[in-house]
Amino acid sequence: MLENLKESCGVFGAQDFDYRSVFPYVYWGLRGQNHRGHQSHGFLTFDGNFHIHKDLSLVPRIKRGAIQEWIMKLPGHVGLGHVRYTTSGGTDGESLVKSTAPILEHEGKTTIALSFNGNIVNVPEIIRKIREKSPNFQFDFDAQLISRKILSGLAERRDLALSVKSCMKEMEGAFSVAGITQEGELFAFKDQCGIRPLCCGLSEDRKILTVCSETVGLDVNGFEFDFELNPGELVVASEDGFAREQLVDCGRRALCAFEFAYFSRPDSMLGNKFVYEVREEFGRNLAREYPDTVRNSDIIISMPETGNDAAFGLHELTGKRWERASRRHRYVTERAFILLPKERYTTIDRKINIIDHKISGKNVAVVDDSIVRGDTTRVVVKKLRKMGAKKVYLLITFPRIMGPCFYGVDMATYGELIGSRYETEEIAEIVGADAVKYQSIDGLVKATGLSRNELCLGCITGKYPTPMAQRLADEMKERFENGYEEKGRIYEVAIH
Repeated sequence: MLENLKESCGVFGAQDFDYRSVFPYVYWGLRGQNHRGHQSHGFLTFDGNFHIHKDLSLVPRIKRGAIQEWIMKLPGHVGLGHVRYTTSGGTDGESLVKSTAPILEHEGKTTIALSFNGNIVNVPEIIRKIREKSPNFQFDFDAQLISRKILSGLAERRDLALSVKSCMKEMEGAFSVAGITQEGELFAFKDQCGIRPLCCGLSEDRKILTVCSETVGLDVNGFEFDFELNPGELVVASEDGFAREQLVDCGRRALCAFEFAYFSRPDSMLGNKFVYEVREEFGRNLAREYPDTVRNSDIIISMPETGNDAAFGLHELTGKRWERASRRHRYVTERAFILLPKERYTTIDRKINIIDHKISGKNVAVVDDSIVRGDTTRVVVKKLRKMGAKKVYLLITFPRIMGPCFYGVDMATYGELIGSRYETEEIAEIVGADAVKYQSIDGLVKATGLSRNELCLGCITGKYPTPMAQRLADEMKERFENGYEEKGRIYEVAIH
């Protein structure tokens, strides 16, 4: 998908019980998850004191001779890492660096470090409660709310589990968190619905314990996958492995379905399946659900990278030729959100190369992961028409997105979502395609290997897994249908 869609971040944490430097593992764990955040990155280590480094852009390439310099700058046997896109807060350079985790927060004599992936829904309520005790508290980003709640609990009770439990019960939204206490303990936890992924792993000698957003962060370090955290679970690293404690049970799991279609790397594992296997099944589903469209197509092409596996599945089941005539320019990583709308066509040319003589005169089935706003899809179709495509059929693996996300994906309002305003046939006309065919919700769910009740499908069904998100979505929809000019998520507008 070439839309400017952003997901909040990826996290990584490691503790070496042989007290060796963990920075190299944190570094590579982040490099393996850099797809989850290009805007900024951060490293933190602990050796009795905390050491921190943050900067903008991708995780940097470290030259062979410079690694010791980095280890000296960030010494310690416990560490955290973070890559981020901003889905709330300021977007200037200073704000981006400030809001990049790991964050280091203090209250009295208590200190805590956190990396965070997700989005808090009931932000105004949490800010109000914090300001009852700390009137001068200044809110800048969601991770501060989690750190403040945990710090307050630790200052009062010196009990990490009770502090985290209080945080889970009072906060609504998505939060997968890795942290380090001032005693040097690595811990991690998930919200009550487990909306964002977070897994644990360990080195072959079981001396290094890790937590990360995706299993690729383990693979790149040569670590073994241990388990995926349960919703409402807290884990604490120890020499005997991870101590696991189920603090809160909300009665259901609600893993973000969009992780399967777009965010997660294809070689990551989610719900006991590799993501690429799920995406291949998405492609086979499209073949089963729209046989006439596939039959009328001469060739299949895919929008790299997230459309590739589905295109293979479609090709595998139907025998239709998958013409790999679309390729991503590997070293062009800039996102289109930094450009003006009139520059987007040039941006797509720079990021994606399509071989025109493979397209000319053909009926083309284009496999892509989603249509969000529709702007970039329109540009892609226009480009294919210019190359001589006779027919353009869009086969989309993620069902029609009809509502905003409150859990860390940059889909804030109904007005910006083409699927909330138009029916499928109208969308095809608007983007210039001969047809748009979305995978069914039932097909998506079945392909993941999970049940419908184990997935968050709020943006495609209008049914959200947490109560305040549901209330806000319903209110936003009513306002939108009555002509209200949306300026962002309701709760974010209230904050500012």
